[in-house]
Amino acid sequence: MPALPATDSDLLAVARRWAADPAGWPVSLRFDPTSRWYARIAANDQHEVWALSWLPGQGTDLHDHGGSSGAFLVVSGTLTEETVSGARLRAHLLTAGSGRRFGPRHVHVVTNRHAEPAVSVHVYRPALRRMTRYHLARGRLLAAEVAEAGVAW
Repeated sequence: MPALPATDSDLLAVARRWAADPAGWPVSLRFDPTSRWYARIAANDQHEVWALSWLPGQGTDLHDHGGSSGAFLVVSGTLTEETVSGARLRAHLLTAGSGRRFGPRHVHVVTNRHAEPAVSVHVYRPALRRMTRYHLARGRLLAAEVAEAGVAW
C-alpha cells in the first residue's frame, strides 16, 4: 500500500483505498474470540488508519473520538452502527462496501449482530488521542470513562 498522502481530505476515500488491499496492510488480519481485534495500519501528520475485525456479537461501547473526525468502511460482513438521535439510539445497517463519515462530535456504538465475521477500516483526523465512553440514561449522554491513547489502546 502506498504511503498515506498528507493532503487527502476525504477520509472515506482513504478508507476505501486501504480496504481494497488487505494484503498490503503491515499487519495480518486476525480474529480474536475474546474481543474485537484492531491494529493501526497507517499514520501521517494528518490522520491515521485502523483495521478492525469483529466476530459475531462483538462490538464497542457507546463512545466518541475525542474531537477527531473520521470515516469507516465495512470491508466484509455486516455491522450495525447506532447513533444518538434525541433521547434514543438509531440503528444504521452497514454491509460490505458501505461506509460512514462523521464529525468531531459523533457518538456511536458499532456491533456485529450477524452470523458472519466482519472487517472494517477506520480513518481519524487528527489521530485518536482520547475517547470518551458514555451511558445513555433517560435520554441524556453521561460520560462514564475517558480512555487515553497509549494507555487504553
